Amino acid sequence: MQVFRGFHHPGIAPACALTIGNFDGVHRGHQAMLALLRSEAQHRGLPSCVMTFEPHPRDYFARVANKPELAPARIATLRDKLSELERCGIQQTIVLRFDQAFASQSPQAFIDDVLMRGLGTRYVLVGDDFRFGARRAGDYAMLDQAGQAAGFDVARMNSYEVRGLRVSSSAVRAALADGDMAQAATLLGRPYSISGHVVHGRKLGRSLGQSGAGRDDGFRTLNLRFSHPKPAALGIYAVRVHGLANTPLDGVASLGKRPTVDDSGRVLLEVYCLEWPASLGAEGGYGKLVRVELLHKLRDEARYDGLEALTAAIRQDVTDARAFLAAHAAQHRQTSRDRII
Repeated sequence: MQVFRGFHHPGIAPACALTIGNFDGVHRGHQAMLALLRSEAQHRGLPSCVMTFEPHPRDYFARVANKPELAPARIATLRDKLSELERCGIQQTIVLRFDQAFASQSPQAFIDDVLMRGLGTRYVLVGDDFRFGARRAGDYAMLDQAGQAAGFDVARMNSYEVRGLRVSSSAVRAALADGDMAQAATLLGRPYSISGHVVHGRKLGRSLGQSGAGRDDGFRTLNLRFSHPKPAALGIYAVRVHGLANTPLDGVASLGKRPTVDDSGRVLLEVYCLEWPASLGAEGGYGKLVRVELLHKLRDEARYDGLEALTAAIRQDVTDARAFLAAHAAQHRQTSRDRII
């Protein structure tokens, strides 16, 4: 998949079949829309194209109003969103910066400058609640009328439901906020995950829980940055780590701002692998691109009175994570046997 920042690039296809949206989480509703887009693009002999935004428009308006509480919690980083769009078979993605100039653009200017001259749009697929242009003045009817005049087709996809629940990014955020990782996985069509390169941290975990003899039985962690200050999920989780070994590794992870040891406000995903691969060596994780599946929430993040209390809490988290992951593996084996039979 080709990714372009803006639409003034010579590599962008001269015509396309397009859908427009934030696509936070790329949930099952998004996936259904993207599958339809790919089908329409193939029939028309056009490349499939997604237009998305960074920052999220609601992030921008919250900042302008100086009301950060109005910004939505972020399900996925831009990296993970683009990765999921590629998995869905999209051929090119246009990432537009949502700023004052874009926000003040009239609906007609958006149609003329972006859809027609910028992307050569021949087909547009939008959701049932799609609005565009300054003050959200543009709607589906206006877009459809413009398409008839300018020679591009416009289609609208209705809401997508799973088990009677409308699938939306808001529903995914609600499930993650409640710690209901099973519900989040149902809405996403996959376990909720975060990916990134392993970066160096303060290495505090190495010293936690070390014995008096100096044996390293501390909690060596993998650190991944979450680029948005307001993640949809927060807390301590039983996880599965992909990208370090030939098979996924079980672990326990903290996603949040680490109130006991850090006051910077930076969001970090810290992962402790229950069994570290000897082939990697002590420092072998740094720089690797890993994907961490958050399978089960153990508890909320908490502030502790000192490192001793923090260490005790981590030990209990490890015990709880082992218990969940053992039960999870047993259930998976039973389900696999049932399918074979």
